[in-house]
Amino acid sequence: MSDRIKIINEKVISDRWFTLKDISYDYTKNNGEVQRQDRVVYHKDNYSAILLYNSNKNSIILTKQFRMPAYVNTPADGFVTEVCAGMLDNDSPEEAVIREAEEETGYRVKQVQKVFECYTSPGTLSELAHLYVGEYEDNMKVTEGGGTDADEDIEVLETPFKAALEMVKTGEIKDAKTIMLIQYAQLQGLLK
Repeated sequence: MSDRIKIINEKVISDRWFTLKDISYDYTKNNGEVQRQDRVVYHKDNYSAILLYNSNKNSIILTKQFRMPAYVNTPADGFVTEVCAGMLDNDSPEEAVIREAEEETGYRVKQVQKVFECYTSPGTLSELAHLYVGEYEDNMKVTEGGGTDADEDIEVLETPFKAALEMVKTGEIKDAKTIMLIQYAQLQGLLK
């Protein structure tokens, strides 16, 4: 593929939280035609996310927190219900998801299973999501959760699986990674 792409110019537009670049490049199309294209790319670090589930209770752990981009899109709310997730921060995807599960939900899980990787918005974001499932038990709860960063204010929700499926159906859950992991659990029969 690299022989079909020639970067002409990269300009940093913003470098505050992550890097936003304006990139001009020549793209060689399938028919051999070379076309100049311009795109704005948000370079965001890769992350891991996990659906914590309890097969005995038929429940999952979700988080709810304020997300400014969701608020900008829907000013009536801005709170997003989602699975636990976080940046890799130089850890492996598995180490990161175990760390984030404890920080955000308070559950210290030991065994997790990677189910897939995906780009959630490849037209704009460079980030790759590493998605996991892991079973939790009540005795794995070691803290209240809620996050460890000063700007985190995370509500931890233990939710019946059937209720979570309904939340996807009604649009109460709109987060892509969460929908994918809930549907994965349903397709694999992890919960009833």
